[in-house]
Amino acid sequence: MAIKHRNFMKWHIWLGWLIGVPLILWTASGLFMVARPIEEVRGNHLRAEQQQVAMPFENIVMFADKGDAVTGARLIAQGSDMVWVVNYEGGQIARYDAATGRPIARVNKETAQTAAEALYLPEEPVQSVRYFAANASPSDLRREKASWQVHFADGTNIYIDALTGETLAVRTQFWRAFDFMWGLHIMDLQTHEDTSHPILIGSAALALFGSILGFIMLFTRRKKRRRAAA
Repeated sequence: MAIKHRNFMKWHIWLGWLIGVPLILWTASGLFMVARPIEEVRGNHLRAEQQQVAMPFENIVMFADKGDAVTGARLIAQGSDMVWVVNYEGGQIARYDAATGRPIARVNKETAQTAAEALYLPEEPVQSVRYFAANASPSDLRREKASWQVHFADGTNIYIDALTGETLAVRTQFWRAFDFMWGLHIMDLQTHEDTSHPILIGSAALALFGSILGFIMLFTRRKKRRRAAA
């Protein structure tokens, strides 16, 4: 039994060297991610309340162009104005002033900045406004959509949909730190999305095996002491 316990200890030590770093990363990143409520990570407390009302289908024919079937519409707040965002058959999207029913031009830099400033509660100045195509969206947006990035002085990025003017995301500096820790936690520092890959599965399997081995050693060590006492 002494030899068996000694072998278990040797394997446990070698496994400890192999899985020590992943265990530290998992624990540290997990602790960081639970330090604040997920609503705070998403920046919900920084957003002004916005109205969004679904429109009954039978009432949206007023927006239909000749030959274009309306498939849906929603009323959203953009700055101080209310705007209808209307979807047409074939994927076209149009915007209309809720008060007058007149078409509204495509979302531009000024429109995006106004919408972001109306949404963001902290009194922070805007430092830059940049357009990103759908196929070149920023890493912190996590959506392949054409957007305007409104960057505030405190490091917060607010993304406005370039087609509809809706808010796509609020990304604070803490969100980016949280996202990095999530990438460490799942061992995917490129996309931060792959939760099932060989490195993660292998590390988790080794950690489980090492934990089971350590648990078994509690009993083998106890038996070893009893034999020595006898």
